[in-house]
Amino acid sequence: MSKQTQSSMALVGVIAGGVGFLAFLVLLVIGNFGFNQALFLALGLALVVAVFLFVAFHRPPEAPAMASAPSAQRAPSPAPAAATPAPEPAPAPAAAPEPAAVEESPVEAQAGPAARPEALEGPREGGPDDLKKIKGVGPKLENMLHGMGFYHFDQIAAWTSAEVAWVDENLEGFKGRVSRDDWVEQAKLLASGGETEFSKKVEGGDVY
Repeated sequence: MSKQTQSSMALVGVIAGGVGFLAFLVLLVIGNFGFNQALFLALGLALVVAVFLFVAFHRPPEAPAMASAPSAQRAPSPAPAAATPAPEPAPAPAAAPEPAAVEESPVEAQAGPAARPEALEGPREGGPDDLKKIKGVGPKLENMLHGMGFYHFDQIAAWTSAEVAWVDENLEGFKGRVSRDDWVEQAKLLASGGETEFSKKVEGGDVY
């Protein structure tokens, strides 16, 4: 047995004995225990203290913590991957060619719903105007207009676009004639007392 062990055992014995003796006195004097009881408890306490100190003194020293291994050399970060070229944008689809404008006939160009012009039951005093002075109105058309209640230039001159459309649609065999020959503008001039090249020919008997 080494001297260090002997010394530690002696120290343990002294400490345990001192604790047991103090416990014996306390139990005997203060605790009102009997001699045998106080001695038994004091010896038990001393034994427990001795075992505890013996184990504590003879615990094998812990191995010193191993120095942490030097950190591994940091691996070089991988080179950034070459940027993938962005895909070229798809060419925009060619714009569809605009459909060619279809030339509308004068009747189709009229805006709004057709409306029947105001008609007369018969010509005013003085008789009807000579509607044949309007280019495009022959004897047959003049009779047809009379049948519809149109006898005078100022009636035709006052027609709106919707009314022109109605007359164009209702001239049996002559649909669209009002717009094609521009009856309204001719009637405005004739109603104001003016003349057209065509009306002069009619007056001279060169047409009908």
